[in-house]
Amino acid sequence: MVKCTLITLGALKEEYLSRAVEEYKKRISGFAEVTEINLKDEKLITESPAEVASALEAEADKILAKIPEGAYTVALCVEGKEHSSEAFAELIGAACDTQGKLCFIIGSSYGLSPRVKQKADARISFSKMTFPHGLMRAILTEQIYRAFTILKGKKYHK
Repeated sequence: MVKCTLITLGALKEEYLSRAVEEYKKRISGFAEVTEINLKDEKLITESPAEVASALEAEADKILAKIPEGAYTVALCVEGKEHSSEAFAELIGAACDTQGKLCFIIGSSYGLSPRVKQKADARISFSKMTFPHGLMRAILTEQIYRAFTILKGKKYHK
C-alpha cells in the first residue's frame, strides 16, 4: 500500500477543520497509509525579515528530518505550479507508481525555507489566493482523496 505523509507546522485550532482533516484522512486510508506529522512552528517576536528567515531555517531543520526516505515530496508554496484536480491526480499516480511514498509539506504562516523547496520533487500552489493554515490542511487532504478517487475511477470526482 502507498504511504502518504503530511508534514504541517502549527496547531490546528478550529474543531470543524480538525474534523474535516480527520474525515479526509480516513477516506484516504482506503487508498494509502496516512501519517500526519504536526511540527511546532517557531514563534516570532518582531517579525523582522532576519527573524522570519531564522525561523524558516529552524523550521526547515525540523521538516527535513521528518521527510520519509525515498518519498516523492511536494511542497505547498505560493510560487508553486497550479494544477487541475486531474493533473494533481496524475502527479500522485506517477509518484505512487515510481516511489510508493508521498510526502506533502505545508509550512508555517511565513511559508517554507528555500532549502525545503529545493528538496521537494514538486512545488505546487492551490491558488494565488491566501488561505488560513487550517483551511489549507483541509483542502489538501480533500484534494489528495479526490486524486485517489480519480485514479481509481470512483464517482466522487465530477
